[in-house]
Amino acid sequence: MIKNLVFDFGDIFINLDKPATYREMAALGVTKITEEMIAVYHQYEKGLMTTDAFINFFHDKFGLEKTDLVRSWNAVLLDFPKKRLEFVKELAASKKYRLFLLSNTNDLHISWIQDSLGDEFYNEFKNCFEQFYLSHEINFRKPDAEIYQFVLNENELIAEETLFVDDLKENTDSANSLGIHVWNLIPGEEEITELFTKKKNLL
Repeated sequence: MIKNLVFDFGDIFINLDKPATYREMAALGVTKITEEMIAVYHQYEKGLMTTDAFINFFHDKFGLEKTDLVRSWNAVLLDFPKKRLEFVKELAASKKYRLFLLSNTNDLHISWIQDSLGDEFYNEFKNCFEQFYLSHEINFRKPDAEIYQFVLNENELIAEETLFVDDLKENTDSANSLGIHVWNLIPGEEEITELFTKKKNLL
């Protein structure tokens, strides 16, 4: 029996245009994603690098100005449909499950999201969750198994009583390897509001 629901953020609640940052960066002359850039990104996403250090890396390496980098970096972020907020608010109000958010999110992205949504909308959303885990605040990132183990241990959750929803298969595969039930939601084909239809066998 599922007692705990753990949700990703991007492309589960807020829509993403995943290639947008690459397009924007290419327009600024950064046409190749190197291993060094990926390593820096992962460090930043784990909160092991400050926003200033992250921006300075791209400025020193490619001559990018802060405003150009921030605009390009946040281009991936789109809208947050109101029906998804209403869905999770109703779910929280039912008190049938313990709700958690678990997102690979960095400081620049979450700042843009807060500004874009406004305090009222953002706080309504955040308050639906018992814990609101952002990778840069807890120093772990998906799909590393330790991030899921951290959530289980911190909240005394039983893996077999927990369902994790994410749009990336590598993330759901990693969680599933620990015995957590998963839904690898396909953006554009499936909606988080369909949870009780798609996973009615569990819920």
